[in-house]
Amino acid sequence: MDAATAAERLAALMAERADHRFKGLPPDAEGLTLAELAAYRRNLFTGGFTTPVLALSAERLQHNLALMETYTARHRLAFAPHGKTSMAPQLFHRQIEHGAWGITLALPHQVRVARAFGIRRVFLANELVDAAALRWIAAELAADPDFRLVCYVDSVRGVELMDAALRGAARPVEVVVELGAGEGARTGVRTESEALAVADAVAGTDTLRLVGVAGYEAQVPEATPERVRAWLHRLVGIAVEFDKAGRFTGADEIVVSAGGSEWFDAVADVFAAIPELSMPVLKLLRSGAYVSHDDIHYRRLTPFNRVPEEGALEPAFRLWTQVVSRPSADQAFANAGKRDAAYDLDLPVAQVVRRDGTERPAAGIEVTALSDQHLWLRTAPEADVEVGDWVGLGLSHPCTSFDKWQVIPVAEADGTVVDYIRTFF
Repeated sequence: MDAATAAERLAALMAERADHRFKGLPPDAEGLTLAELAAYRRNLFTGGFTTPVLALSAERLQHNLALMETYTARHRLAFAPHGKTSMAPQLFHRQIEHGAWGITLALPHQVRVARAFGIRRVFLANELVDAAALRWIAAELAADPDFRLVCYVDSVRGVELMDAALRGAARPVEVVVELGAGEGARTGVRTESEALAVADAVAGTDTLRLVGVAGYEAQVPEATPERVRAWLHRLVGIAVEFDKAGRFTGADEIVVSAGGSEWFDAVADVFAAIPELSMPVLKLLRSGAYVSHDDIHYRRLTPFNRVPEEGALEPAFRLWTQVVSRPSADQAFANAGKRDAAYDLDLPVAQVVRRDGTERPAAGIEVTALSDQHLWLRTAPEADVEVGDWVGLGLSHPCTSFDKWQVIPVAEADGTVVDYIRTFF
């Protein structure tokens, strides 16, 4: 797909019409395209938006995109942010405009979304053994010489299944051996000898080409900086040994990849010391949560807490809810729940209360539980909240915040909505 076609498809997203499918949008905007609605620059608080409504901060979103572009360039890292965080092609392209090498994805349908909007480089962080999906990928590779896909392998059996599905493919699929983070961790080979066996299996095929090694350091058991760095050194060591043995024959570069959103400082440090190999090394970081960041989980764990001189990400999400019941002095209920707010890692946090156009801190207000469509609030004596107030919530875990909203308004600091992000989960 050429750039013009990709641009046309992105523009077509904004040609979708506001209707009942998209919660939170103004009811009187029914029939307007998202582009028309954005052009009207309605205010999130006075422009007819209904609660609950999730919004992204325009300024903070731009800050996070620019910060990671600067960070990865400073550390000479290629960047393939994990697209499963947002599943938003508009954000994929903004990430690429801010220097990303490509987009990381986890599942075949996610790759289909990326390809439908012209993403040319995909890192698939999973061993793919689905024959139908592999045949589709082979067809994509055959049809588009500019499309590149790099995929995990972590078992001899997986290699056999991939080889069987790809027989007759016009181009080999590039693969990297995944090193698991340790016993009891997630996917990936556990030992160097297992990595060697998988590499041998790849070498025995015509359908796959070994181009590197990869893994996910956040799965290191009882992770500490020392343990994470030790695992990263193992990963680099496998790449060095494979290169010495000539196992990357046919590759144009050696891919060494790691990096979630918790330890990319360690990845940067260890990858900076990768020795010179027989061909160029693509040092590929894959952190994805940065694009929106969050108010709890990643705010607590971000590497920028350890290296504050490098900058700081800013939480870009806020979920606006409305108080619909105040049955007692120590309790209130708002009209958002599990269908609207991430809750898999932490409960939302009440941040501000808005009444009659004025915002104040949500002092004495604590989120204690979520029902399907209700948010439980414990209110201390100093809490000033009543039925009809809007409560702005900070959220944890971007991956399970994006997936609850098909269309997300992007608002400037004064509430002016300037864009809409369309997601595909």
